Amino acid sequence: MPSSSLVAESDLGPVSKGPGTISSTLTTTTPITASMPRGRKVPRHVIPEEVPAAAPVDTSSNEFHFNLKPKEVKAHLDRFVIKQDEAKKVLSVALCDHFQHVRMTRAGLKAPFYTKQNVLLLGPTGVGKTHLIRSAAELIGVPFVKADATKFSETGYVGGDVEDLVRDLIRRTGGDVEKAEHGIIYLDEIDKIAGRDSGGRDVSGKGVQTNLLKLMEDADVAVVSPNDIMGQVQAVMPRPGQPPRPPGETINTRHILFIVSGAFAGLPAIIRNRLASAAGTIPPGGEAALMDQAMTADFINFGFEPEFIGRLPVRVACQPLAEKDLFDVMRRSESSLLRQYERAFKAYGITVKWRADGLRQIARLAAAEGTGARGLMTVCERVLRDFKFELPSSSVDEFAVTRELVQDPKSSLATLLKKTSRR
Repeated sequence: MPSSSLVAESDLGPVSKGPGTISSTLTTTTPITASMPRGRKVPRHVIPEEVPAAAPVDTSSNEFHFNLKPKEVKAHLDRFVIKQDEAKKVLSVALCDHFQHVRMTRAGLKAPFYTKQNVLLLGPTGVGKTHLIRSAAELIGVPFVKADATKFSETGYVGGDVEDLVRDLIRRTGGDVEKAEHGIIYLDEIDKIAGRDSGGRDVSGKGVQTNLLKLMEDADVAVVSPNDIMGQVQAVMPRPGQPPRPPGETINTRHILFIVSGAFAGLPAIIRNRLASAAGTIPPGGEAALMDQAMTADFINFGFEPEFIGRLPVRVACQPLAEKDLFDVMRRSESSLLRQYERAFKAYGITVKWRADGLRQIARLAAAEGTGARGLMTVCERVLRDFKFELPSSSVDEFAVTRELVQDPKSSLATLLKKTSRR
């Protein structure tokens, strides 16, 4: 199949129909490859046939339902995130273990020695860490809050209060405390709160770690912050139709799952020094391979308190995305960026057609950006910026994104407008 051929609609990731559904386009289709003979059919999607589509979760009810299996969770994540198979497996098992525990305890079964399986994701930017967590939260039907750890400081100093994360869960549920108690809190850039030996008070490092400790384990958090005067007034005098909140109402964090992530620049060097000093074998594969060897001692040397890192028992390293992976992100993911551009042009009656050589060139340029899947947006905006500006005011109703267009968008646009003006 020539690499310059058009990418068929069935060769792009299916249009997402929301969590819990799998589009009928996940069947045998023709992959885009120059070496593939014309007409040959091979399985494209990674979801195995024996794994059924997970049933949609009813999020309108206050009842908590969970009957998913790890393979079902991973199958859902495969629809949206390319690569990261090990992270998907680890996350699927951790999520299922945690929410099965929640389900059983709500049914009256006791588990006095259960340890919450909070998750630590390591990996460079743009590899799908946030997308993994958000997709999983949508499938399970629990509220989800994402924040950057860099905005927090120790209580009493300028900056956010970590307890506000729990209150954000309540806001996401419209004030339903019971539902918020089963949510997921995702903290990115957790490596930025590693302790620093500055000689003074480390209010945004070890201080934040200390405050997070109690939340990640089992703590009662005031629904309304004692420092929030407006919130206190609204609790006593709520909006019409809303009942007043009981004084001193709290939310318990026992069943809130914490997932943290970070790039951890500098950690591979710490791991390499540990392996070298212990006469261990340095794994081939660069920093990504070293991240797989990370141990608790490495995180402590990086600047984390032993008590803090001990509350993150589930750890997995995400792998960087190569050029081929970025090509697959555009072509196979249900949340493909290409759909966004199709919708943007379609609003003006313009159809975009994608050619395999054009997508490969976009992937090549995005890989050079070094920001993972985020580089795809950078390249696409740079390439298609003038098209988005000029074409809505022209008579053009269709164009194809080819390698030539990606390499020289201005000349391609000029040629396209010239051809159209002659009609």
